[in-house]
Amino acid sequence: MADDQLSRIFSALADPTRRDMVARLAAGDATVGELAEPYGVSLQAVSKHVKVLADAGLVTQSKDAQRRPCHLEAEIFSLMTKWIERYREEAEQRYQRLDAVLAEMQAAEQPTSRRRRSQGAAS
Repeated sequence: MADDQLSRIFSALADPTRRDMVARLAAGDATVGELAEPYGVSLQAVSKHVKVLADAGLVTQSKDAQRRPCHLEAEIFSLMTKWIERYREEAEQRYQRLDAVLAEMQAAEQPTSRRRRSQGAAS
């Protein structure tokens, strides 16, 4: 289930307009009309973007008298962060192992190059 939700989240965030909307909602709630202002698109198009974000669990809409403000569900980012962090840690461990191997190779190579220099100077 979590992977399916992650797929919806990453799919929703694949669109630059939706990423921008998420960034704007991080600053505070906004109505569809307010979200639409900087874009040269219809309210219907923005509503579709909001629906994709809502289906992914990134935003919710509430009723506030005549307004229906969109609210960013920040806790959903913890799911993404955990997933990303897991793979970041694995990559970090691989890099540490690679660093160790390279350090060993470098250490093994250094005495050989010193011998070659001393042999060249003796000739």
